Amino acid sequence: MAAPAKLRNIGPKSAAQLRQVGVRSIDDLRALGSLEAFVKLKRAGFRPSLNLLYSLEGALLDCHWQQVPEARRSELILAADAASAALPKAQPRWFSGGNASAGATTSRDGDDAAGARDDDDAGSDSGDGSPDGGDGGGGD
Repeated sequence: MAAPAKLRNIGPKSAAQLRQVGVRSIDDLRALGSLEAFVKLKRAGFRPSLNLLYSLEGALLDCHWQQVPEARRSELILAADAASAALPKAQPRWFSGGNASAGATTSRDGDDAAGARDDDDAGSDSGDGSPDGGDGGGGD
């Protein structure tokens, strides 16, 4: 079986992301359109740039992404903004969806770590285990 033809303007990382949302060929892209493919990437948790949106449109128009007409770019931006506003707010990639304080027990000094950090604790840590970054005791 022959490999699918490479989409114009689309690099390997973007192509892999598109495959993950079901866009594997130019025919798939034509069926969806550039905007819907872009929105599918956003729904899947990717953070596609406007350049990718222009690249998808350029693939459909069979031109370099920078040659997509300015009027069409403006239309795409407005439509992408409207579609993005309808999407739920994306969670950071590290967010597990569970209770934020479920893993928090106590800090080094025994305080509840779920909300006990103050500005002093947010600074750099010397690595010796003391929260103030000092030498950990009065020694030599």
